[in-house]
Amino acid sequence: MKIIIIGLGNFGRSLALNLTDNGHEVFGIDHKIEKVDLLKDHIANVVCMDANNESAYKVLPIQQANLGIVAIGENEGSSIITTAILKKKYKHLRIVSRSLSKIHDTILEAMGINDVVHPEQDAAFRLTKQISFNYALDYFRVDNKHSIAEVFSPFSFSGKSVKSLKLTQKYYVSLITVIRDIKNPMSFKKNSTRKVIGLVTGDTILQKGDILTIFGSNKSIMNFLKDKNIK
Repeated sequence: MKIIIIGLGNFGRSLALNLTDNGHEVFGIDHKIEKVDLLKDHIANVVCMDANNESAYKVLPIQQANLGIVAIGENEGSSIITTAILKKKYKHLRIVSRSLSKIHDTILEAMGINDVVHPEQDAAFRLTKQISFNYALDYFRVDNKHSIAEVFSPFSFSGKSVKSLKLTQKYYVSLITVIRDIKNPMSFKKNSTRKVIGLVTGDTILQKGDILTIFGSNKSIMNFLKDKNIK
C-alpha cells in the first residue's frame, strides 16, 4: 500500500518506520528539515514542505496513494487545514487524522473524517491495562469498558469441560477460544506448535498450558485474574 504521512514527530516517525517495516511504501512530509533528515535513509520518500500550502501538493504523488495520514501533533489549526486540503483535493484518498482535543474531534466529524486517532489517549489506555491486567499475556480494547484478554488457564481448570467451569455465571466472562501447544507425532524432536483450536463448546476439555481468550468487562477480567491467582 502507498501511504502519505504528514507530520513526522514522534508519532508520525514511528508510524512511518513501522509501516515501512511491514512492506508499505511510505511518503513522509514535514515542514521541519531536521525531522525530514531523520527519515531520509529509512523510508521510500520524504520531503520538507508546508502542508498548509495547497499549491505545494502538485509535486506530490498523492494520486497514486491509497491512504493519507495527518499525524501533526503540535498545531491543531495546521492539522485541520491539512486535513481539509486532502479532503477537498483527493476524493479517492482514505484519510486518517490525528485529533488533539474534543473540539478537534467535532471538527473532523463535521468534515466527514471517519478515521480519527488519539495516540496519547491510546497509549495511556494501554499502560492502564498493562498495570490493571498485570498477568494477562495480551489484550484488545473493545470499548472503554470491555476488553478481550489472553490469559494462562489456571491449573485447577485442567481436565475440566468448559460447561462445568460456568465462566459466565461465576466470573461474568466468556471464553472465545483456546490457544494450545500441539505436538507433532511425526517429529522426533520435543517441539510443538501453538495453535488456536477453533470455536469452543461446552464439551471442550481444557488442558495444562492452555491459553484462554476471554471477553468481558474490564472489571470482570481483573476479578477473574485476581480470583484464580493467574501468574
